[in-house]
Amino acid sequence: MRSARLTPTPDPVVLVAHGSRDPRAAEATRALARAVAVVRPGAPVVASWLDHTEPGPTAVLRELAKAGHARAVLVPLLLTAAYHRRVDIPAAVDAARAAGATIAVRVTDVLGPTGATVDAGLLAGLRRRLVEAGLDQAGVDRADGRAGRGGTGPEAFDGLVLAAAGTRDARARASVGRVAAALSDALRVPTRVSYASAAPPGVDAAVAHLRSRGARRVAVSAYFLAPGLFHDAVAAGARTAGAVAVSAPLTDVPELADLVRRRVDEAAG
Repeated sequence: MRSARLTPTPDPVVLVAHGSRDPRAAEATRALARAVAVVRPGAPVVASWLDHTEPGPTAVLRELAKAGHARAVLVPLLLTAAYHRRVDIPAAVDAARAAGATIAVRVTDVLGPTGATVDAGLLAGLRRRLVEAGLDQAGVDRADGRAGRGGTGPEAFDGLVLAAAGTRDARARASVGRVAAALSDALRVPTRVSYASAAPPGVDAAVAHLRSRGARRVAVSAYFLAPGLFHDAVAAGARTAGAVAVSAPLTDVPELADLVRRRVDEAAG
């Protein structure tokens, strides 16, 4: 009689978000963790935060080690590979080891682009949120070259602002620019980046720039993983500047959950 072959249990997945004083941000991370658990069944998926919300990644890694896990995969829930990815996350892993956690940790790439290519799933998630905001993915109505003719269907737009949180890291800003360029190519509308902090332009200036170039209906795509003060400020500034709509943060869209799954699989090799 042959013995049954045991299927290895997938390594735990630790999601690491930036953290915010706004409780909506933590709930968005928990929602994404639940979505990832659905697309990667059998693996424990644990949410953690670098600041403002507990537990932190160091505490999670220590608990996983105590529970007998030999390995874990840590996914930075970040859209750019800036300071938090380069410094804070490695420091959290080192702190767990210094505290005696004997667990091998593989850290994946961030969710935003780390090279020249923008992930198709990330773009699809951003486009989904635009559609949910009542906007036509095709941008300008191609039938007669006019935007926003009215009616009951999705509104067309002829300019797009990709609104990001902001960073002083030039390489990270360049990666945001690559996402904006990819969206511009996909939607066939001029697209401009804006930042909520740390770097210009603000969303109002970006909307005004597109309008000065002839765009009549400018939409704003929120390049955020979770709601919070930055997204609130972007939404308010965009509407004051005359934007027709602002999309919601990505939170737990299916495309984002699948992107996390693929990052985990890539790290597993």
